[in-house]
Amino acid sequence: MLSLIECRWQCDSTDLNMFAGYPTFKGQVLNGEQLWELIQGLEANNLLYYTHLLTGYIGSVSFLSTVLEVVKKLRSVNPKLRYVCDPVMGDEGKLYVPPELVSVYREKVVPVASMLTPNQFEAELLTNTRIESERDGRDACNILHAAGPSMVVITSINIDGKLLLIGSHQKEQGLSPEQFKIVIPKIPAYFTGTGDLTTALLLGWSNKYPENLDKAAELAVSSLQALLQRTVNDYRSVGHDPQTTSLEIRLIQSQDDIRQPQIKLRAEKYA
Repeated sequence: MLSLIECRWQCDSTDLNMFAGYPTFKGQVLNGEQLWELIQGLEANNLLYYTHLLTGYIGSVSFLSTVLEVVKKLRSVNPKLRYVCDPVMGDEGKLYVPPELVSVYREKVVPVASMLTPNQFEAELLTNTRIESERDGRDACNILHAAGPSMVVITSINIDGKLLLIGSHQKEQGLSPEQFKIVIPKIPAYFTGTGDLTTALLLGWSNKYPENLDKAAELAVSSLQALLQRTVNDYRSVGHDPQTTSLEIRLIQSQDDIRQPQIKLRAEKYA
């Protein structure tokens, strides 16, 4: 049975409007001290046994440092805890977070992560390299493996007008990782929440198929594509041009595609 704890921190800075996908957003800002208080509360009630920890957008060094303490604490209870990290820092050359977070991710978070799901820009930041080809993407995965995580999925890479996912699974230290790509059809629209969903799907399916990251990625990408297409169709059905604003993805309406996706996008293994 999968038990999951998710750590997330939202900043109320107007600089995050693009990241949040909405012109206005509200809510409490959780700091590192408050996160640790929650962990202490769980510990006091003997509720610290988790199989997975998932982190997404984090906006401060202090909170990210506390997340590292959370990883340490949870692994003291369950040494097999899998930490799935989506290192949300930016996209298309633009940072969403304070620059000092980059080195914390690179030097402290990557070494303790079990699975890492950066986009192209984030993978470049973490490896201090440029990704301009499929070979570059595979090499970036190798650099990240050497730093810690056994599973790396670069969720979106634009190469020569094509959108790719490149995945890499190093099953044993010292052995070459199994690597693959999935060519992803482009949908001409901007969606809110696709990165979060992609990482969540990869976590879920890789838990079911721990030795087959390529199959987990096929299922995750196929779910996502079906969901995005349904979202676009829904907006068009009411006369809305999906290219004019960010679209709220149709999660509830796509439950069957999430639970039992039809695999229409296949992984191609690298030799």
